[in-house]
Amino acid sequence: MTDLYLHRWGDPSAPPVLMLHGFPEYGGAWAGVAAHLPDRHCIAPDQRGYGQSPVPGGVESYRIKPLVADIAALIEDLGAPVPVVAHDWGAAVGYALAMRRPELVSTLIVVNGVHPGPFQRELARGGVQAEASAYIEYLRDPGAEARLSAEDFAGLRRLFAAKMDMSWLTGPVLDAYLTEWSRPGVLTGMLNWYRASPLRVARPGEPLDLPAMPVEAGRVAVPHLVIWGEDDTALLPVCLEGLDAYCPDLTIRRLPGADHWICHQKPAELARLIAEWLTFRGL
Repeated sequence: MTDLYLHRWGDPSAPPVLMLHGFPEYGGAWAGVAAHLPDRHCIAPDQRGYGQSPVPGGVESYRIKPLVADIAALIEDLGAPVPVVAHDWGAAVGYALAMRRPELVSTLIVVNGVHPGPFQRELARGGVQAEASAYIEYLRDPGAEARLSAEDFAGLRRLFAAKMDMSWLTGPVLDAYLTEWSRPGVLTGMLNWYRASPLRVARPGEPLDLPAMPVEAGRVAVPHLVIWGEDDTALLPVCLEGLDAYCPDLTIRRLPGADHWICHQKPAELARLIAEWLTFRGL
């Protein structure tokens, strides 16, 4: 039994879809997309360290093994397997789940998220993705909580908005985010995902000599759809190169006019692509 807090939309008797959020969001981030999936029971947990879910202490509590165990337990409670839709850090959990527990995932739909193989390759090269991901070390710093939370989370909001359209983060939506970020211990829990990650980021122009992730270790055998907002400046399309080596049943759909926050910018279009994929796969 999992104790993650769950956001739910739709008829509980409808076919389920599990939705995994990223940083610095929470399960409620999927509300707009779920509203356009009326024939599905959409379930979005606040992942550990976020929102109303438990915030365990210690960086080790946020390594990929316990993160995947949380979601595996949830799917087992729901009755496996289920379609998994995942964004940003949620995609890291979704990919690991599909690699380690493929019997729980009927299909994996990743929305502006990255597979660890191509992502670490690009971070190690010290090129454009390493430059775009330099903020990772900033978030790992022990002083990150103080910097990000000051002045009503102004630092976190600036990070959210770096070179991207944040016109959706206003009014009641912003109020909801401020409420979630303000819960005791949550900001540290969120940042501990970065601190626990083994990802290594090269300085621009100073590549790291790291071995490539073996194809079999990173294999995603389930049907896999990637939906990509083309204007993303945090995760770059170079991270899609070579993805097919790990994912033999791969389809990529690109959405112009959307960036990393595609779930908020184009919820109807995103939901349409998800629904079409699930219908095509007979799910």
